[in-house]
Amino acid sequence: MASPTLPVRAELVEAQRMSSSLTPARLIAAPRELRTARLRLAAPAPAHAAALMALVNRNLPTLGYIAWAQQPWTLARAQRFCRWGLAMVDSAEVIIFDVFAGHASDAPLIGRIDLHSFDLEVPRAEIGYVGDATVQGQGLMREAVLAVLDFAFALGFARVEAISELSNHRALHFAQSLGMVREGTLHRRERGVNGELVDQALFAAWPIDADS
Repeated sequence: MASPTLPVRAELVEAQRMSSSLTPARLIAAPRELRTARLRLAAPAPAHAAALMALVNRNLPTLGYIAWAQQPWTLARAQRFCRWGLAMVDSAEVIIFDVFAGHASDAPLIGRIDLHSFDLEVPRAEIGYVGDATVQGQGLMREAVLAVLDFAFALGFARVEAISELSNHRALHFAQSLGMVREGTLHRRERGVNGELVDQALFAAWPIDADS
């Protein structure tokens, strides 16, 4: 399904002019590609499967908190994952962007970002992200996640949350680097990848002009 490209830092004035309520139809029609100065973000596609498999496999030691990345991937699994992701986007269950380091068609895949767990009455979403440790320290994933936050607010979301286990210090630091506000601790909220109950930190962000 073709969609237009949305410039990052889209004008929030236009978003405010539109209805404050989001609908599944609006999520489905949302742009499937974003660009920043250094990055291209695109919805899942079968053509991304080989690069996604390589991304997961070279980062397995750093993905201990990611339930779907606990074992080495095969190409078949990556293809299924890409098809599933695209189906979820097409059904308005989630918004997913694969992150490429560059605008060229052969730019390397360096991460994945998703908006999920929608409450469209607020409207509110959670954000999740996985980045390539080999490009850590260049600010690329920070640039990508900030672009998706801008996209979410331009689309009409009033609040975006990030939730991470308290022991995932890297994720906690990353959320803080994005300027998200740490709002508290959610005790025994979910089970970790090994089945144990875990406590989680709740971070949130909202449009800059919401406080004015």
